Amino acid sequence: MSLIEALMPNLPFAQVGFVEATWIMIVKSILIFLVVFSLVPMILIGERKLLGRFQGRYGPNRVGPYGLMQPLADVIKLITKEVFRPKGAVPFLYLIGPALVVLSAILTLSLVPFGPVIGDTVGLYGIDVSIGILLVFAFGSFAFYGLLIGGWASGSKYSFLGAMRAAAQLISYEIALGLSLMGTVLLAGSLSLTEIVEAQDKMWFIVPQIVAFVIFLISAFAETNRPPFDLTEADAELVQGYMTEYGGMRFGTFMLAEYMELFVISALGVTFFFGGWLGPGPDWLGPLWMLLKTGLFVCLFIWARATLPRPRYDQLMSLGWKVLIPLATLNVLVTATLVVVL
Repeated sequence: MSLIEALMPNLPFAQVGFVEATWIMIVKSILIFLVVFSLVPMILIGERKLLGRFQGRYGPNRVGPYGLMQPLADVIKLITKEVFRPKGAVPFLYLIGPALVVLSAILTLSLVPFGPVIGDTVGLYGIDVSIGILLVFAFGSFAFYGLLIGGWASGSKYSFLGAMRAAAQLISYEIALGLSLMGTVLLAGSLSLTEIVEAQDKMWFIVPQIVAFVIFLISAFAETNRPPFDLTEADAELVQGYMTEYGGMRFGTFMLAEYMELFVISALGVTFFFGGWLGPGPDWLGPLWMLLKTGLFVCLFIWARATLPRPRYDQLMSLGWKVLIPLATLNVLVTATLVVVL
């Protein structure tokens, strides 16, 4: 028994569903970092290739075979750029802003299950706790602080306006996003992400929760600042929003975090609505099914970027508060009623 449990025995604590050896946890922590930083270049080159096809052009095709080394060239370019900060910036806060956004994505990814427990020894996820979905939102909120701190500490009015937009947009759509997932929690009867996936062994939750999925999808665009809801960095209005005064690899860190969040939100969508790792074949194919479904989800985000125009900011906020939040609340009430009655 820990000291906290001894002092406060009546408080509820998160229960870990499966305990692993310490060395396994260390290896999985390293693998999560390696997977994250290897997936981002693949998503980046995939997006640029797909956008090229959508727009009737080739996309990257100069650096390396078929242009596949373009992300490496971009990284080298950003690393070799001059490192500077505005005279009016707050140095410490200016530096930790991008770091908080990256930390948020990595911590959230550690909760996403990519497969079941293999051989009663290793779970194909970072950690499985009984309050997994609550930790998802807790870790995800770090990104909000990173954007706000980075924009405010830059000492620029454009950055500050972008940070204020980010604060309003992320808070507004995080409410709708959370409510959209409550229906799946009610159907599964658990807050654990692994148990939510296992509850979909007979039917994916996209079928009974199609309304919730639409709300989740729209909110996901706003939460990840992806087009058409990239109003926090609208170049026609705010130069580059909260990232205006960031250059070199500091700017690259924000872009890295954006693509990491794109992968994480896609993985969460697959986990809650499309059965997670569940698919035909043995259990060891689970991670492959998870990656395939997540990749298709990422392609949907890229398709929307190439297709949909950016709305006005007031239209974006009206959609969140006047449409999505009431609709998500109604969906939770209907789902709860049906769960109790049926």
